[in-house]
Amino acid sequence: MKFNNDFRHDLEVGQLGEKLLADILENRTIEVKKDLKAMKTGNVFIEYSSRGKRSGLSTSEADWWALIVSEEVIKLVKTDFLKELCRPYLGTKRDVKGGDNDTSKGILLPISEI
Repeated sequence: MKFNNDFRHDLEVGQLGEKLLADILENRTIEVKKDLKAMKTGNVFIEYSSRGKRSGLSTSEADWWALIVSEEVIKLVKTDFLKELCRPYLGTKRDVKGGDNDTSKGILLPISEI
């Protein structure tokens, strides 16, 4: 992006960003997940089943997912897009057990892909 020191231009760009975020948040459902290990591992664990039943991403009715990977980083992603990102990892070494007592299954999704 080209540097511009015009306040009105900066204000307009900022307002476009504010409108985009308002459109995401207004009248939408958001599932919020905090992954305590994400910054250390470079991956977020996206659950899709627990105790032998569909759960997490496979049953979510949310429009968006907010993935909190640290106090400073929140990734907002459309649920359908998150499913697209996870699908290629089903049945691979990134398809792992996790959660409480390893009773869940999920995808270790690289943060860099989100």
